[in-house]
Amino acid sequence: ATTFNGTATMAQYADLAEMYTADKEYEPGTVVMFGGEAEVTASDKYATTRVAGVISTAPAYLMNAGLENGVAVALKGRVPCKVIGTVQKGDMLVASTQIGVAVATNEYIGGAIIGKAVESSYDKGIKMIEVAVGVN
Repeated sequence: ATTFNGTATMAQYADLAEMYTADKEYEPGTVVMFGGEAEVTASDKYATTRVAGVISTAPAYLMNAGLENGVAVALKGRVPCKVIGTVQKGDMLVASTQIGVAVATNEYIGGAIIGKAVESSYDKGIKMIEVAVGVN
């Protein structure tokens, strides 16, 4: 990759991410939290305030890009995210008890909000939806 030094006016992708070491490889859309054997691990507790973000597919801007064997965690912007249960566009999302999966909530839980749903789904199982990460 080439280092760019200038003013960017557009980006092909839609999130700001940072590299973190993880206790194992995680697929895009996985909700991660601080903890485990490395810096981040898959979330496993409902509404944990240790939530770090969502594994990015292709960040528009990647901080700490030189970190080897890390995962790109979306901190802000739009990314696919694993979600369980029905969700309405605009619902707040928090970590669920399913490993690495979010769930919709109508209760504001400071420090636990991953972001808001950009789309609705009436499928009660686990699926991927677009989420605006970092939007409370």
